[in-house]
Amino acid sequence: MALTATLALVALPGLAGSRTSSERAPVPASAFQPLLAPASGPDSAIPNAGIDLGYLSSGYVLTDAPILERADLPPVDPPVRAQPDQPDPGATSTRKPPLQTLSGEATFYDAGHTAMRLPAGTVIVVCGAGGCLERVIGDYGPRAGTGRIIDLYRPDFFRICGCPSWSGVTDVTVYVY
Repeated sequence: MALTATLALVALPGLAGSRTSSERAPVPASAFQPLLAPASGPDSAIPNAGIDLGYLSSGYVLTDAPILERADLPPVDPPVRAQPDQPDPGATSTRKPPLQTLSGEATFYDAGHTAMRLPAGTVIVVCGAGGCLERVIGDYGPRAGTGRIIDLYRPDFFRICGCPSWSGVTDVTVYVY
């Protein structure tokens, strides 16, 4: 018990005074020494070697430097930039050939994914009467025996369908990459 009391007293820095603020003591006057400088006489002049020009900035104008107006300056030709020899880029795009091409019916559903009987993460391009979209398979479906090959997210379905909003089935071609 005595050991616990001793440790508790050591752990309290406030009792020892180590964490309390203290007032700063002023510098004693004896730390300063007097300097005697005669005000007149032959020894009163302080020698001056002159001012060093190293303190001047780079744009400093000397008193005897000539100043020219802009109109009096000689013309300067702009630098000539070298033209690199590069081939014409052309405006073409190519896609590697698909691993598989499927044709069939597509429907929509509201799960927010593209569902097909392929592994998740497979990249496909779905083309219909309204255009083509590139998507990644995110769900497994549709059920076997339904005659459909793909279920599309509703906005994607109507984008590639090109059909009115009451339609539910459209013919598509799916390119599997």
